[in-house]
Amino acid sequence: MLDNIRIVLVNTSHTGNIGSTARAMKTMGLSDLYLVDPVSAPDGKSSALAAGAGDVLANATIVSDLSEAVKDCSLIVGTSARSRTLPWPMLTPRECGVKMVQEGQKGPVALVFGRENNGLSNEELQLCHFHVCIPANPEYSSLNLAAAVQTLCYEIRMGYLNLDSYPDMESDYPLSEDLERFYVHLENTLTETGFIVKNHPGVVMTKLRRLVNRARPESQELNILRGILSAIDKKNKQ
Repeated sequence: MLDNIRIVLVNTSHTGNIGSTARAMKTMGLSDLYLVDPVSAPDGKSSALAAGAGDVLANATIVSDLSEAVKDCSLIVGTSARSRTLPWPMLTPRECGVKMVQEGQKGPVALVFGRENNGLSNEELQLCHFHVCIPANPEYSSLNLAAAVQTLCYEIRMGYLNLDSYPDMESDYPLSEDLERFYVHLENTLTETGFIVKNHPGVVMTKLRRLVNRARPESQELNILRGILSAIDKKNKQ
């Protein structure tokens, strides 16, 4: 099950942080590392700081954007230290660890970390079902990237060690790529009906993404919603 838990680093600047992340992961039993558009590919400094986790580093997958990294995941949690003008469903680190372990029993799930200097963009955070924030000292809350990875990987480890005390996951949730197709379909339908004005879309889709994330529709429920949109499209064409 731990093999299904993916750690994703977005646009990492310092190669040493990639190596330190690999080490942090391996100490907690995690091995699936994705690198999204790193400024530099892993190098000798990465290998040195990975220490005994060279296998995690060597098997890291490099992709060009976040959507590619998480397209086959049914749960995506993004790390965020900033207050947002549009609040997103939040998890504590402990809740994050439990949820990753529970849903990781069904298939791939992803925990996403942003850039060292400014974290994840709003667009990237909107790809996530939940956000997680480490409650660090408010007077000095700046965590090194690898330290943040270590903290949350520890919570995943604790969730894994207590797995028997959690109820089994019975729901099947849609993959990220299926959810993104739904959002495209929804926006197209709302534009065709005139509900969204193409030249002035506002924040309608952002708020609808937040609503859907709060609801966490199961795969069959998402299929019903897609069917409703298709029926509306058909009626519009008639």
